[in-house]
Amino acid sequence: MEPYTSGMSAKQHLLDLSLDQLEAELEGSGEPTYRARQVLHWIFGRQVTHFTDMTDLPGALRDRLDADLSILVAEELDSSKAPDGTTKTLLQWPDGASTETVMIPSQDRRSSGRDRQRRTVCLSTQVGCDVGCRFCASGIGGSQRDLTVGEVMEQALRVAQQLRDQEERLTHVVFMGMGEPLANYGVTMAAVRHLNAEWGLGIGQRRITVSTVGLPTQIERLAREGLQITLALSLHAPNDELRQELIPWARGVPLERLLQACETYFGETGREVTLEYCLLAGTNDSPVHADQLAAIAKRLRAHVNLLSYNPVEGLPFTRPTDFQSHDFLAALRRQGVNAHHRQSRGLEANAACGQLRRRHGEGLGA
Repeated sequence: MEPYTSGMSAKQHLLDLSLDQLEAELEGSGEPTYRARQVLHWIFGRQVTHFTDMTDLPGALRDRLDADLSILVAEELDSSKAPDGTTKTLLQWPDGASTETVMIPSQDRRSSGRDRQRRTVCLSTQVGCDVGCRFCASGIGGSQRDLTVGEVMEQALRVAQQLRDQEERLTHVVFMGMGEPLANYGVTMAAVRHLNAEWGLGIGQRRITVSTVGLPTQIERLAREGLQITLALSLHAPNDELRQELIPWARGVPLERLLQACETYFGETGREVTLEYCLLAGTNDSPVHADQLAAIAKRLRAHVNLLSYNPVEGLPFTRPTDFQSHDFLAALRRQGVNAHHRQSRGLEANAACGQLRRRHGEGLGA
């Protein structure tokens, strides 16, 4: 799928551009290249999104930038906030397509003081999703298109801007929103580098996580990127038969092939893979499933993140009880697996992927 480029406006989305690209744009119009760093510092360092407020730029340049470039292009259609502080925002792009972005607040037990305040943005990389996980709202109706680099970066910038208004800061990024990040590989990698860059949001690589349902060739390519980001594999089932039932895309990717790709990632980067496992009551949460998952985790030296299912109206899956989730976690730990049960966040904010979009009647298919 080719990245979308808007023909709705003559203005270019500035957030599509790297520092080098913005320097080239400015140099081509007769401006000194150092102006690019000034502009990007205003945007990413101070979360200023109006050129008129960039007071150390000449007035004529500000006018020209305003005429030629846009910083924020989406319209905020809806927002919901749960009592735990999780905030989901529905953004509509100039072509009418919409995506969701989530800000998740939490406490980092390994840190102290201000560093303990963990503020994570969950980014979407596609409009909808073609993976079609049977339990996920964002795959209903498939995928309309890939997002651009600028559209991914705008999600992060909007959250950083909101946090700055609250005297807080963005600390972590996860590519776990709508879409399959590695199916939009070039955009995802460019966004990772823009997020990490000193001229960008300056998010440390080890604080960036890319989640994938499992595309072996792209995982192996990611292993050679020279990055120290975290790779999270959305496993959700510990054997081929069940995984292919829950995740249609898995029918073309045997679990053994996927595990080999993850071993390559660990071998090249030294970064342990995280296994994401959504517990579905009566489906993938039996003692046998725990044993199979433990074998995979030990083979990969992987950490396991368990998450109890956030129910989606119209889908036939249910959330396990706290007792059932605890039993599954205990079974993994008895076998020496580094596993945690991730607290469900934002249940009252339609925070499961795709739910806020569905509330607006989008992504429902024909």
